[in-house]
Amino acid sequence: MKVVRAKILGFCAGVRRAVVAAEKALDENKGQVYTLGPLIHNPVALNKLAERNLKILVESKIPLLNSQDTVIIRAHGVPPETEKAIREKGVNVVNATCPLVTKSQKTAAEYASKGYVIFFAGDKNHGEVIGIEGYAREGAKATGKPLHFLLVKDVEELKHSLMELSSQKILSSDSKIVLLSQTTFSIKMFDNLQAELKSSFPNAEVISSICPATHERQDSLVELCEKVDGIIVIGGKNSANTNRLFATAQKLCKKAVLIETPEEIPSEFFELEIVGITAGASTPDDTIDAVEARLKS
Repeated sequence: MKVVRAKILGFCAGVRRAVVAAEKALDENKGQVYTLGPLIHNPVALNKLAERNLKILVESKIPLLNSQDTVIIRAHGVPPETEKAIREKGVNVVNATCPLVTKSQKTAAEYASKGYVIFFAGDKNHGEVIGIEGYAREGAKATGKPLHFLLVKDVEELKHSLMELSSQKILSSDSKIVLLSQTTFSIKMFDNLQAELKSSFPNAEVISSICPATHERQDSLVELCEKVDGIIVIGGKNSANTNRLFATAQKLCKKAVLIETPEEIPSEFFELEIVGITAGASTPDDTIDAVEARLKS
């Protein structure tokens, strides 16, 4: 069997930065180290950190923090009011928010402060989206503007939101509108949303915040699919970017599977001549190595 890796796969810079920050905090801190919510969307990586006593903090437990504790703000970021509540406890705060997410937070706050209607292309209940909406809320509050932050995942949701806002007299031909995006959102779907919005509101502003890592992993996967008999996508099954890689693999390759550990490799893949592997942006290097080793063994 021949195993071929995608040219670009695994940890993106933002996730690697968050994991390194967590490992450093565990090495240096004398109190309990927490992350507010899962640090990244990968169970394998989280289990290894948990073995070192990294604990996940839920918001309801923030009042119970002690001053000697450390709280790591994960790569997806958090709403500003949540960060404020943590800092008020006097704990050591390590902000591991991805720089691209931080930029999106500031952009959302800026446009909300100017009274824009914000359409946000993203996944409901995703940590990044919750945090960015929080910054938009803060931006609107700072200037007394009403907040209109509409989360849309596809063209149908956008159409519905446009109809509702128009019927409520919130939207008109001269309304200030901006389309923003989650860093891991589908590039193709974002383009579709942009086209639909521009067809009704040509003057709407569009700012894509989709991470280059998303482009790069998708492009590398498309290239890989042409060379192999099957594709293994490695990553957390709760990871947005990993699931989008899997969806692409399913469309382009006859055999495709999403796994989190080497033990999950289907037996049929051991019978293929050439197997391609790719991995989501929150998948550790050693997990990728272990999957390749198991295929070759």
